[in-house]
Amino acid sequence: MDNAIVKKAIVEKAILKRKVMKNMTLKLLTVMLLSGISSAALLGCSQQSDDEVTVSSVQDQDSLTTNDYQASRNTGAWGGVYMSREELTAPAINIVDDSSLPNMEDDPSITEWDAKFEGTNGFVTTDGKKLYHDSCAACHMHKGEGAYGAGYYPPLANNSKMQSKYYIIDILINGFRGMPSFHGMMNDAQMAAVTQYVVSDLNGFTDTVTADDVAKLRHPNPSAGDPSDD
Repeated sequence: MDNAIVKKAIVEKAILKRKVMKNMTLKLLTVMLLSGISSAALLGCSQQSDDEVTVSSVQDQDSLTTNDYQASRNTGAWGGVYMSREELTAPAINIVDDSSLPNMEDDPSITEWDAKFEGTNGFVTTDGKKLYHDSCAACHMHKGEGAYGAGYYPPLANNSKMQSKYYIIDILINGFRGMPSFHGMMNDAQMAAVTQYVVSDLNGFTDTVTADDVAKLRHPNPSAGDPSDD
């Protein structure tokens, strides 16, 4: 009886061992098969025909291509300033074609300048109205109304400060903030004339302005300060 039980146990153990071995063999074969498939897929991705175009082959080809830098300068951002070797070695010339420019004596700008300053680089006339329109009206306007723009240009007409002729003369001699000094551009008679125009014509005041009034305030070298700072 005991021998029969022992034999049965041995047989069952052998059968179980075979089943385990069979299962392990199947699993091992499955793993090996999947591994083989994966390796084949990876190997296939890294291989291609010599004629097949890939991103890598294009990049390799670009790295071997010699860039035409001269062509890029002609067609790109450098096109506007590109010069040929012949132009670089040519004698220096003026970049502006001065042959199209008028002669000095025929230049309309010079003609206009001569008419304004009567052939000199300073004022010649003692006409107060002409002096005002030639030197003051560009900022303070022709009617003396003043203006706002890049800066503030105060009105000279209907301005109570213009009742003091010495206030005006002092500014003409020394300048005022952004206004230049006319110390070297007008003599005493001219400053008196333009001051009289501002006092009388633009404001209606009755005070008389003379060259002696200007001489009282004129000094050899005008200051660069603001008269209102004193």
